Amino acid sequence: MTLFRPCIDLHQGQVKQIVGGSLNDQGATTNFVSQYDAAYYAELYARHGLRGGHVIALGPGNETEVLKALAAYPQGLQFGGGVTLGNAEYYLAKGASQVIVTSWLFVDGEFSWQRLEQLSRAIGKQHLVLDLSCRRQGDSWFVATNRWQQITQTEVNAANLAALAEHCAEFLIHAADVEGLQAGIDEQLVSFLGQHSPIATTYAGGARHLADLELVQKLSSGRVDLTIGSALDIFGGQGISLQQCLDWNAKQQKQ
Repeated sequence: MTLFRPCIDLHQGQVKQIVGGSLNDQGATTNFVSQYDAAYYAELYARHGLRGGHVIALGPGNETEVLKALAAYPQGLQFGGGVTLGNAEYYLAKGASQVIVTSWLFVDGEFSWQRLEQLSRAIGKQHLVLDLSCRRQGDSWFVATNRWQQITQTEVNAANLAALAEHCAEFLIHAADVEGLQAGIDEQLVSFLGQHSPIATTYAGGARHLADLELVQKLSSGRVDLTIGSALDIFGGQGISLQQCLDWNAKQQKQ
């Protein structure tokens, strides 16, 4: 069954929704800046029993907000953003259910299986989520690191998904080309993940209304979950309300 997964995106110490592909050292194209802190959203998700969501630190200056969110909903949120072998256990101890890792696994643009194996052994694969956020290149998708600006040679394909799944519990995959645009999901990518991902997978990027949950469920045969950000009413969006997402999850979990 496809479920809604919540998110908290932090940029420069504030909860924001940004256009993913625009993020760089100068800033980002921003859809929404919240008047509330990260703990507010963490408490909201905890109150409604929403699990499997993530808090992501987009660049520096977010540590205080990250720790507030993790403290507000212990074991209820995954954390990603600058996670390494050196600090993964720290964030787990601070309340993250799992840590999300991408950029640290690449050395000079090349994926390091050695680093992946080290991290998985150190914290246990059940505590590790691999962020395979990607950009489309022709008819394929390749993992993008460093705030989705650097396209690597690591393809999101069936063989890599199967091999990587041996070392982690879940995949988180933003379609960076459509992230934050509210212009529709990458239907081909969702369908591909539904067919080939052997473990729990959350897709993010382009969702705009309730019908996208139905679409992801159909395309992935219920094997991929969906994160909705900019379109959500709690982030200033007009496409879908948090209550609609809660009702959707409740309906799916009853079936």
